[in-house]
Amino acid sequence: MSTQVCTGATVQCSFGTAPSTFSASSPDVSAIAAAGVISDVTPSNVPPFALCTSLANPQVAAASSAGTLVPQPCVPVLSPWSPGSAAVTIDGVPALDDSSQCSCAWGGVITVSSPGQTNVSVE
Repeated sequence: MSTQVCTGATVQCSFGTAPSTFSASSPDVSAIAAAGVISDVTPSNVPPFALCTSLANPQVAAASSAGTLVPQPCVPVLSPWSPGSAAVTIDGVPALDDSSQCSCAWGGVITVSSPGQTNVSVE
């Protein structure tokens, strides 16, 4: 079972050198942290992952032209998250869950490391 992704979730890029903290755009969810949707892919939703190591990134390729990989500041260019929740929508847009992924134009795959919330059982 998937968990809905909320503001504060930890996301990671396969070419990034550090994780990033997700920030949802939806103000319509009554919760401690707003929930994300699959279209949350702007820099305000997914900040940079420190440095980029992808040679598909023109800045990395130029800096690495001497043959040694030289990571450069990450500037993610993201596609929508997929697949999103099949059962939950927010304002008609599928909610973002922790099994969703998105891609960066530079070849990275962004995954959810921690959804920003946990289930708590009280006995």
